Amino acid sequence: MTRIAGMAGNRGRNLLNIADRQPGGAELAVILTNSEDAPVLEAATERGIPTEVVPLEDDMSRAEHEEAVLEALADYEFDLVCLDGYMRILSETFLSETPTTLNVHPSLLPSFPGMDAWGDALEADVSVTGCTVHVVTDATDDDGAVVDSEVDGGPIVTQEPIPVYEGDDADSLKERVLYEGEFRAYPRAVKWFAEDAVDVDLEAGAVTVDADVASTESDDHDGLAARRLVSDDRADTLRYGENPHQDAAVYADYTCDEASVVHADQLNEGAKALSYNNYNDADGALNLIKEFDEPAAAVIKHTNPAGCATADSLADAYEKALSTDPMSAFGGIVAVNRECDADTAELIIDSFKEVVVAPGYTDDALEVLFEKDNLRVLDVGELGERTERFTEKPLVGGRLVQERDLQSISVDDLEVVTEREPTDEELESMVFAWQTLKHVKSNGILFTKGTETVGVGMGQVSRVDAVRLAAMKADEHAEGKDAEGAVMASDAFFPFPDGIEEAAKAGIEAVVQPGGSVNDDDVIEAANEHDIAMAFTGQRSFRHD
Repeated sequence: MTRIAGMAGNRGRNLLNIADRQPGGAELAVILTNSEDAPVLEAATERGIPTEVVPLEDDMSRAEHEEAVLEALADYEFDLVCLDGYMRILSETFLSETPTTLNVHPSLLPSFPGMDAWGDALEADVSVTGCTVHVVTDATDDDGAVVDSEVDGGPIVTQEPIPVYEGDDADSLKERVLYEGEFRAYPRAVKWFAEDAVDVDLEAGAVTVDADVASTESDDHDGLAARRLVSDDRADTLRYGENPHQDAAVYADYTCDEASVVHADQLNEGAKALSYNNYNDADGALNLIKEFDEPAAAVIKHTNPAGCATADSLADAYEKALSTDPMSAFGGIVAVNRECDADTAELIIDSFKEVVVAPGYTDDALEVLFEKDNLRVLDVGELGERTERFTEKPLVGGRLVQERDLQSISVDDLEVVTEREPTDEELESMVFAWQTLKHVKSNGILFTKGTETVGVGMGQVSRVDAVRLAAMKADEHAEGKDAEGAVMASDAFFPFPDGIEEAAKAGIEAVVQPGGSVNDDDVIEAANEHDIAMAFTGQRSFRHD
């Protein structure tokens, strides 16, 4: 366990934050101040942290005061010294007798090293400032006098940027630097020291942090960054969020080269702007149709596919996608992966849709689509490659980051495990189903025929219920098609044979699933009993957000 000797001049905000968070398991062994009135003393006592006060007497030299501080700390064991508003420049008298000493300065050193860092940043009219955690080095001459150019000049451990907004004053900027910047950077530095991940080379004036790299222990991944610094610009303020009582905005990453609804042109400028939910659904629809090289169309409702299909023409693909569940498609989002033509546009406006997304439109198609006043028409430009590597999900207090699910399978990747071999058409349908299923919320079940959906069971807490839902959708909502003779895809293994039993009742004749259950043999046996062909992918396709 790393134990810290904290030295504060006033409130000791950072030391108390570190004490409360215990980054890397580090604990405060003692907090020392040179003022008996420092508020940090009471706050430390409330937390059970020992305290020491070493007043600065009028006739006391710098060296004498530091010797008194060392004497006060002599009875405590500590591995690191952390300063927090300690208004005394330390000399070699102290630094040579203690472990590494850290301090935090409210700017991105070497910029604005003075006492009014945020004021200096505002005067300089910079757009970004921040804070710096650095190693404290001797900034005095042989007589103990301060050498201003050496103050806050030790090697840097970590920094945290903070934006400067139009209209900021010293108080508002100071608040963000102290509480957003320093409360991130200081615990991070302490954690690295607690994990023995830091090498300090004072002669070279350098700090090396093993933990501050993009790495992973797995050989089949490129690694995830040790830190995520996200700087997006607000592109628009939205009417509201998911619900009218929630404020919302859309932020844009202008380094993104991939086709995106955030950067799309809304061609019918007179129509109302996209809502929060429109953006979310349109993004889901666009990501789904990017899966296919053939003409493809998808209808999305509440981020789930109501239908998806590929065909020889875009109009046929849309018609097949819509017929999966035209009732649920009402008020949905349409995405196509080809330039939208007039035939497809005529089909789209035949029922109410919120948004259509495409990589371009013919003039005739636009004339048709513009007949609907509130149908938002988005042109995302050429689809191109999928270049964005990560997806993120905000959590209260943090965020989850993962690689995008860009898995793609072919017929050759399927392992047939049943007595009956799938037909060529069933194999083709399995591949289509798997690429589509990635975009269905878990637990997800998809019924397909050829390269079109016939039933979708999404977001269920029971996999067998997802099968029942897909069967109900296929039998009651689909137009001109049903589950009889369809292929079923499951985004994770079947834990029990009951899912196969329900599929057989619906008329399913082939199944594609990851496999890997302890009950795989029972599931395969059930498939064999019903003369159902089944293939394993060896990989699952969960989507929980």
